[in-house]
Amino acid sequence: MASFEESGRPAADHDALTAWRAALDAERVASDAATLARYACSTAASPTMPLAVLRPRSTEEVSAVVRIAARHRLALYAISTGKNWGYGDACAPSDGQVIVDLSGMNRILEVSAALAYVVLEPGVTQQQLSRYLIEHDIPLWMDCTGAGPDTSLVGNILERGFGHSPYGNRFQNVAGMQVVMADGAVLDTGFGHFPNAQATRVFPYGVGPVLDGLFTQSNLGIVTRLGLWLMPQTACINHFLCRVERHEQIAPVVDALRPLRLDGTLRSIIHIGNDLRVISGGRVYPRARAGGQLPLPDALRREMRAEAGVGAWTVSGALYGSAAQVALARRALRRALKPTGAPPQFLDERKLALAGLAARWLASWPVGRRLGAKVRLGRSLFDMNRGIPNGRFLAGAYWRRQAGLPADFPAHANPALDNCGMLWVSPIVPMRGDELLRLHALAEPIFQRHGFDLFVTFSMINERALGGVITVAYDKEDAGEAARAGVCYRQLFDAIMAAGYIPYRVGLQSMADLNGGNDVYWQVVGKIKAALDPDRMLAPGRYDGGRRGDPAGDA
Repeated sequence: MASFEESGRPAADHDALTAWRAALDAERVASDAATLARYACSTAASPTMPLAVLRPRSTEEVSAVVRIAARHRLALYAISTGKNWGYGDACAPSDGQVIVDLSGMNRILEVSAALAYVVLEPGVTQQQLSRYLIEHDIPLWMDCTGAGPDTSLVGNILERGFGHSPYGNRFQNVAGMQVVMADGAVLDTGFGHFPNAQATRVFPYGVGPVLDGLFTQSNLGIVTRLGLWLMPQTACINHFLCRVERHEQIAPVVDALRPLRLDGTLRSIIHIGNDLRVISGGRVYPRARAGGQLPLPDALRREMRAEAGVGAWTVSGALYGSAAQVALARRALRRALKPTGAPPQFLDERKLALAGLAARWLASWPVGRRLGAKVRLGRSLFDMNRGIPNGRFLAGAYWRRQAGLPADFPAHANPALDNCGMLWVSPIVPMRGDELLRLHALAEPIFQRHGFDLFVTFSMINERALGGVITVAYDKEDAGEAARAGVCYRQLFDAIMAAGYIPYRVGLQSMADLNGGNDVYWQVVGKIKAALDPDRMLAPGRYDGGRRGDPAGDA
């Protein structure tokens, strides 16, 4: 792919490049082949190539970038840190868009310990905010995802991602955005557009239409700051794990937990992972033991399950509150799960410390090594529940990677740059055990047919719904396997859509498949887009209802 200067495009494009360099300084405008190739790295098999990369550092500079693009009719695609693993990474929906990299906008603008909120720019990472709260002795916890320490909070929120804590439904805790529109104007939502408004960060709706949702999973503006509610630290926290031995046993467990989620006994997001999801957290595909077979042979899978000390499913969550509140929740959880034959185990700081000491004493024995692995996992989970991110949960992205896990994993893990193959399908399922089993039964034969291991997690993302994350992990260095992964993904996506399990977010490869025809919803989205961005300059093809083969879908 030629660089911007060599692309043979009209002189107006070179004029835009010159104008951007004047607005941002030359070092923050890149069009060399090496930089473009780096931003084109993706866990998907078919990445896209940008035309240039711009790195503004303020809302004012973003506004200037947008105005220049509008004059020269060039498409922009904004990213926060570009670590949208499994859904497109740092790539735009199509070749030739100009990446606006907001990672340099990484200021924590305001923190209120009394009212428990923070105001962030898009480049602020999970690690950055976590350390800030700890170092400044602020008694608040942020919600944390398993995407790694270096990922953006704002980027995940704008995709309506979810985490672990009682604040895990992240978009629900947003209070006020600042957005650069397609004409360069700056919009403040909620009360933020009123001079001297005192309640912008504590009452998210403001007065009049609530606009914030328009800027999530859309291409209607570029969000440059965001208010986010944080969780006050609690006096007591317990993590719990529930080992579910048989596959079909997970249905009554889900049905037993649902009332506790509905009545508020369980306030955190509960994660339900299958055996491969847990096993892949610390190792890669055992090619030698598998004898070249794909997917993992059943007998070997059972061996690895026993070695890891897990069942067919593992349920994981946390209890928060005073010591008395946590004790009551523990009793309610034990009582609810007793009929299922899958009792919960509880972890606290004392148990983790004692288990860690025992693991060190027994380190030369297999039992000590297994205990040590469990302690490390428990510590990671415990930290995540308190807003301390950990990259170890990205290990599944490396499952089929021939080179295995990087030597320094999980430090600075980057599945895209490490050439991992990973595609995610994320359906929403009503919180009933039979629905979980039905969806699993749809996916399993598709994965088996194409030779892939079925990793799946179902998370209780609110009181009534399970958010599924199904992973197609593949070897990008094997062209045949990469092709099969694409077919597997497509068949899975089509199957869940046909069954009515619509994803809560999609990767770039599926955005043109969301509009199945004469859908009034997408017609309205198109009208809003035409009103706010008539030249379709901002991220064309991103959640805009375009269909494959028409101008919106292939823009």
